[in-house]
Amino acid sequence: PSPKYPLKDRISISFSGGKTSAYMTKMLLDHFREHEPEREIIVTFANTGQEHEETLKFVERCDREFDFGVVWLEADVVHGKRVATVHRVVDFETASRKGEPFEEVIKKYGIPNKMYNHCTRETKLAPMISFYDSIGWKHGEYSVAIGIRKDESDRVSLAALKKGAFYPCVDAGVTVGTIRDWWAKQPFNLNIPEHLGNCTWCWKKSLRKLMTLTQTHPEIFEFPRRMEAEHALSGGKRRDGGVKEPRTFFRENNSTETLFEKAALGGFTPFEDDRFIPFDDDLDVGGACGDSCEIYSDID
Repeated sequence: PSPKYPLKDRISISFSGGKTSAYMTKMLLDHFREHEPEREIIVTFANTGQEHEETLKFVERCDREFDFGVVWLEADVVHGKRVATVHRVVDFETASRKGEPFEEVIKKYGIPNKMYNHCTRETKLAPMISFYDSIGWKHGEYSVAIGIRKDESDRVSLAALKKGAFYPCVDAGVTVGTIRDWWAKQPFNLNIPEHLGNCTWCWKKSLRKLMTLTQTHPEIFEFPRRMEAEHALSGGKRRDGGVKEPRTFFRENNSTETLFEKAALGGFTPFEDDRFIPFDDDLDVGGACGDSCEIYSDID
């Protein structure tokens, strides 16, 4: 099926660093370069500084192998003024590895969580919009390709469609099986376990995945632990005008420390890729982009 809204002449491909997103990027570039070379197409990757190192290597390898022409972006937060986050252009070598762009977002907007859901907006979408503005692409006058599959079409946002987003893998009927089969035939792959994902400790992941990660990869929680210690009261006023309270990242008001404490108590089945575990209402509810962070995943 065709996208619900006509494609613009200019197309932005949002490459998240995941396998589906990479497949989508190659699919689109192959199509447009052969059949519609008149279209202007740019591929961007927004780095928060908390992506897995293998994700950064994967983005760089895809760029070399498939000629993506990726523009690497990071958030550049303007403090002390009520102005939008802008961008800086980096590359594989200069990209942040210690969460620097993410921390600047937290200093201004506070710790993101289920109630304060500004994470992807400020670390990925705002830098992308800023970059395109800087080259004369006005927001709303180009289409944005998002890497979501047919089998996860519940993540498609009507609001995003109205803003110019489209979902090529949904339209093409691409499923997780399609992606696995295609990458199995390639000379390289993104070798990250599902529950680790590109955004390693993402607060949108289910509690089961997060508690599993405290046991298998405890080092990835150094950043959120430090953010909660240093920036729990950062950000603007409460929306309801009440007294500001310390924020934590995780579901059910869990902090990094309480995640570790609950995991240490046991009493839950750790997550394993491709293993059936009966769904639990408390442990298995996850968010839109806990494993692969796509822009427009924060809007309704």
